[in-house]
Formats: sequence, C-alpha cells, structure tokens
Amino acid sequence: MRAAAPLRSPLLVVAGATPWPLHDAPATRRAEQAAAAGLPAPPLMASAGLAVARLGLALAPHAPAVQVWAGPGNNGGDGLVAARHLHAAGLRVSVCLLADTARLPADAQAALRQAQAAGLSITDALLPPAAPDDLLIDALLGLGAARAPAGALAAAMGAINRHRGSTLGVDIPSGLHPDSGACLGDAAVRCTDTLSLLTLKPGCFTGAGRDHAGRVWLDALGIDAGPATAWLTGGGALPARRQASHKGRFGDVAVIGGAPGMVGAAWLAARAALAAGAGRVFCSLLDAETAPFDPTRPELMGRAAWWQSAPAVLAATTVVCGCGGGDAVRAALPALLAHVRWLVLDADALNTIAADPALQRQLQARSARGWATVLTPHPLEAARLLQVDARTVQGDRLRAAAGLVERYGATVLLKGSGSVVATPGQLPRINATGNAALATAGTGDVLAGWLAGLWAQAREADAADLAAMAAGQHGQAAERWRGQGRHGPLRAADLVEALAGRAAT
Repeated sequence: MRAAAPLRSPLLVVAGATPWPLHDAPATRRAEQAAAAGLPAPPLMASAGLAVARLGLALAPHAPAVQVWAGPGNNGGDGLVAARHLHAAGLRVSVCLLADTARLPADAQAALRQAQAAGLSITDALLPPAAPDDLLIDALLGLGAARAPAGALAAAMGAINRHRGSTLGVDIPSGLHPDSGACLGDAAVRCTDTLSLLTLKPGCFTGAGRDHAGRVWLDALGIDAGPATAWLTGGGALPARRQASHKGRFGDVAVIGGAPGMVGAAWLAARAALAAGAGRVFCSLLDAETAPFDPTRPELMGRAAWWQSAPAVLAATTVVCGCGGGDAVRAALPALLAHVRWLVLDADALNTIAADPALQRQLQARSARGWATVLTPHPLEAARLLQVDARTVQGDRLRAAAGLVERYGATVLLKGSGSVVATPGQLPRINATGNAALATAGTGDVLAGWLAGLWAQAREADAADLAAMAAGQHGQAAERWRGQGRHGPLRAADLVEALAGRAAT
C-alpha cells in the first residue's frame, strides 16, 4: 500500500443526503496500525504532513508567516513535516516544539531531523503573538490525549486561541476528545479549520466539537479505514407526492400539550406537523380554559381531551405529546403509551416519565409490542431520564443517547449542537446541520411536530431515518436563515415558515 499521489485534495465535509462514515479513536488506531504495517517508505506521517501543508497553503495563500505548534506525539510529527513543506514553499515558518525530543516516536524523530536539516527555526519557548494574516497550525495533541492539558501545553493552547486569524487543526483540535466532543480542559483550541486525517472523528461534530473544529476537511490518505462506528448525516426528503393525492394519504397527527401558560408550545408543534405535510392535524390543549383555536392557522383542529378517544382512534394517529405539557400531561400519558403506535415524546412528557416508574415500564413495554417511539430530549431532559446530571450527558452525548436506547428501547433524538440519533440495533448518527440561531424558545417543539408530520406520511419508514431527516431539515432551515444575512435567534414561529418554504421547493 503506497501513499496517495501528491495531487490528492482534502474534501470539505458538507452535510447532505449522503452520510459520511465516522470512526472513533479505537477504530482509527486500528486503521492506522494496519496502514502503517503495509506502507513502504515514506511513512504515513509523510503523507499526513504534506496534506496539512497543502491545505494550509490553500486556506491562507497570502499568509506572510506560519506558526506551527507541535506536541510530543505523532500529531506533532505531522506538524513538523508540514512545517518543512511550507518552509520549502518560501514561507517564513516558526515552530514551537513542546516535547522531550529523546522520547518522540520514531517517525516524529525522523520528521524533526528533516526539519532541522532544512534550516527551520524550532524552539521550545512559546512563540510571540502572530499577526492576524499569519496562519497557525495546531499540532500539539492528537488522538491519544486523554486528560486536561496543563503547563506549557495549556499555555500554548491559550496563545493559539488569542490569534485572530486562521488556525488549522491537525486531525482534531488539541484538547478536544475525539469521540465525545467534550473539552478535556479549559484551553481546548478553537480552529477555523480542521484537517481530519485518515478518518472523521465523531467529536468534531457534536458537543463542543463544532465550535472548536470549525470547518472540517478530510484526507483519508488513500487508506480504507474499515467499518464506521457512527454516521454523520444531514438532510434528506420524503418522496415527491403523486398528483392524484388527497389529504387522507398523508396521515393524521395529534398534538397533546399546552398546559396553562404554555399553550404556544402545542400550537407551534401542530403548525410544524401541518407544514411538514400531515393530512390533518389536531391540537388537544391541556389548558381547558383556552379556546382550542389558532387564528393564524385555522386549518388546525382543536380537540378537547383527545387522548380519551377510542383505542382504535389513538392507534391510527401519529401523536406528539409533551410540548408545554407541564404537570397536566400526566393524565394523558397512560392511554397514549398503551394505545398509540407512532409516538413522539417531548419536553414535559419526558420529565413526567423520568419521575414515574410505572410510566417508565409502560414505555419500555412498547418495543416488545412492535410499536415505535421517538424520544426528543434536550440534555437536561436526557439527564433526568438517565438519573444523572446534564454535565454527564454533555460529556459524552453518544454514550448518553445509547444509554437511553438501552434503558427504554426507543429511538432517541438527543438535541443540541450535533444532535444524536440512536436506535436499537443501528449505529448512531450525528446531525451535521444547524447553528445557534436555533437556541431560542420553541424550536424544540417545532422539531417534534415536524418529525410527527413526516412520520404521519411514512409510517412504514424506519423511525430513526425519519428522526435524522427531521433533525437535518430543521438545521438546514437555520442555515438558510443565516445564509440570508440574518443574525440573532430564529424565532420558532418563523422557523415553521422557514421549514414550510423548504418543503414547498
């Protein structure tokens, strides 16, 4: 197996209908070891360092100078190779090498000797602040980092983060966990771009990963990394409707929620279900004093205590329960869990189940009956369901989603930056779409309703496929919003219209 040709270009990772394979740290190490065993000279590091240099030149073609911050492992060796190539291209290159050179891995030692022979300036002192037009390359810590950086490494990360120009991360931003996307300490590097080598790491796309990795590029170095351990997804759509269609073909959705003071949440979910294409949408408010009518969307039909309908009606309807439900949602849950075959549980439905062992047992029993359930928690709701704290959930979002699947036997859409979709018997998926415009009240209600609206039209589809599609489309609406030059939050009612516009195109 030989290194790929020098003309190979890294791929910018863009969310779309085609998923990208992700590999966690153990899978990446296995692929790296297998490749190294069969790769003749030059070693894999030579290809990796060249790829870093070439992408650096492409990202900052007019940078007057480059700083390379290299650490004690092979990640630092990749940086040294890149520094040598950039020096040969005529750039002014400075290298800070924070390592005991006698203990460098063999390939990294060879890279150091070559860099020294090329006349590069290499120091173990922190480099002076770079000019905004300069390019910084973060090659301090790679896949093997497992604890919070300290001492000189932490100081170097702080210096990199003070740079106001382009920062290119080698493989993964230093201080970011490759699998969970959690920061290992307070000084994890924030990159404008990250070149992921050999494989894409899940941590770049969930938790803190998206903030720290910036744009993610992939150079597989001509190596087949083997089976994925997760998938990166975003987007997708239901098949186009036939001309000879009528509303009865697209299913019914019922939204149960809207306790006193929170009726807006239920109406937002109902509007979203309608915009997604459900044939009919009913909204059953838990606030008996509020008129069951949305004047902005008279197409929506109010129904008092809909959950008390006959079991056959419940079984024929896709249901969203919990949006703005408060404590009042408790009355509706036993019947819904017992009879509804396509059930989305959100918000206060999840909080109520988390506090009630009898409802938990009802939820767990649904999978044995072949009935599909999608849980759509945010991190705090997930923490309550798992009986941990939100920090634990955010510390490893993939593990938290897997824990919910194991405990409740349902499909899980764990919301947040890099929403995670997990379901029994399948690899997890991370959603690559969306931005902070969604960080506002009601957008989660919209997502739950949108998912139900899609599901009502495709009840035989895999629930996890539809959850991933809904999350992808939800995020794409926020991206289009920002793409129109808008700033600030995307208000939930406007999000429904943004999603509806996408569905109409």
